[in-house]
Amino acid sequence: MNVTKTRISELKDKVFEADKKISDFAFNKEVATVFDDMVSRSVPYYDEMQRMTVELVRDFAVDDSNIYDIGCATGTTMALIDRSIGETKANLVGIDNSQEMLDQAREKLNLLGLRHPYELQCADIHEDLAIENASVVAMLLTLQFARPLLRERIVQKICNGIRDNGCLLLIEKITSENTFFNRLFIDHYYDFKRRNGYSEMEIARKREALENVLIPYRLEENVKLLKNAGFRHVEVFFRWYNFCGLVATK
Repeated sequence: MNVTKTRISELKDKVFEADKKISDFAFNKEVATVFDDMVSRSVPYYDEMQRMTVELVRDFAVDDSNIYDIGCATGTTMALIDRSIGETKANLVGIDNSQEMLDQAREKLNLLGLRHPYELQCADIHEDLAIENASVVAMLLTLQFARPLLRERIVQKICNGIRDNGCLLLIEKITSENTFFNRLFIDHYYDFKRRNGYSEMEIARKREALENVLIPYRLEENVKLLKNAGFRHVEVFFRWYNFCGLVATK
């Protein structure tokens, strides 16, 4: 069974199709219901990002440790990790601040039947983040939604909770200091969304909804953030225009 194609709801993302007042983007019930379709059509190489992430999780996962997915959404990454780590005796922990997302995740994971113990926690990473005995922490397209003034504290908490020789896997939208390339990469990203069936109105409305919610850093800012927190090595493992994956080891 292809986990990334296992959707509790087959509803298509039409969140920004209707002509209604635009408010700040939120991971509410409306978004949670169509999230799997939304992310697969909005994030380039989403399946490949997932594949690479779980391969790296397998490389670092060890017995008697916890593997965290911060911003676990509907549980796709957790399900893939469960299959990837085989006989490694680790616990899986999914954290999200949206109960609606966690409801979707619980239904999906129950349907699939995970082999490893797991738990789902509803928590705001700005306040309630607790990482303990982690061999791996995955944070896919999540830190970009955290308030910039608190990102240093969040990453520090993650680093403190990771065992020696463990890692953080971070995937983020990024921006460029060079305005020409920044605009060029964004244009290509919108072309990607058009190819996946989003209209000009949907693209524009979602961009407006995300404007004050998703705040990307430059690549070098993310690297500095990780190293200042105490990670010894930081390496890029994925890059597509304005999307980047980083592996940081402790």
